[in-house]
Amino acid sequence: MAVTKIRRAVFPAAGLGTRFLPATKAQPKEMLPLVDKPIIQYAVEEAVASGCDSLVIITGRGKNAIEDHFDVSYELEKTLEERGKSELLGRVRTVSELAHIAYIRQKEALGLGHAVSMARDLTNGEPFAVLLGDDVIVGATPCIRQLADVYERHRASVVAVMEVPEEETCRYGVIKGRPAPDGDPRLFEVEDMVEKPAKGAAPSNLAIIGRYILTPGVFEALEETGKGSGGEIQLTDGLRRLLAREKIFACKFEGRRHDAGDKLGFLQATVEVALQNEELGASFRAYLRGLDLR
Repeated sequence: MAVTKIRRAVFPAAGLGTRFLPATKAQPKEMLPLVDKPIIQYAVEEAVASGCDSLVIITGRGKNAIEDHFDVSYELEKTLEERGKSELLGRVRTVSELAHIAYIRQKEALGLGHAVSMARDLTNGEPFAVLLGDDVIVGATPCIRQLADVYERHRASVVAVMEVPEEETCRYGVIKGRPAPDGDPRLFEVEDMVEKPAKGAAPSNLAIIGRYILTPGVFEALEETGKGSGGEIQLTDGLRRLLAREKIFACKFEGRRHDAGDKLGFLQATVEVALQNEELGASFRAYLRGLDLR
């Protein structure tokens, strides 16, 4: 019987975090705090809120802090319990109880496509979600849930896209698409896609961002994909091969996306997440209003 629900999610987290050096020299960029949670936790919570209960995180050298964060910390929990800090204890336990998480070590940084391919044995031949922790997406409905809804209607891979200025298309994978046959104005049937097109050569202004629902066929496509942009195995190139065999859809998701892998994007995400924080929001908003920004 074909799988109709997306239960598995993959999180590539083996990158070097060079854009944040020297802050990431001794800690994973995925563990940089966004208000009171590390960046990667936002993506994990999004997947869990979307119905995923079996998660795979692709790590690399120096990424042990990610595993420690989602593991049980008996000493910390015991200390908090003895000190009567029940609220903090609850928050700590919630992190370790989010979902079942497996880890795979990517020994070489060979690209996003290679990282995704490493999860093949743990996806059990089922369609699965891919979430890039650098992209923090805030919205009423989790982005991966929106893509999963599309998958459940069409039984095909789905990529999240957003409109970007023409001069920024060279930073993304970009799709060429036509309106989907079901009439959904946010949905496109992909005709082609290009990774980081040259300026003026992009097929559209619809850029792929770090949320995907992929069918198992992507693994065979990635096996056949050679090194592309940046000398790495690009996921976009693998999806082009998959497109020759299967339909792929692109969904203009509803929500606000922040590139937390970029210094400015990280600062913007920090401000917006802080403003929405129940504990800090009102005080932080008052602080911002009092700033002299001349």
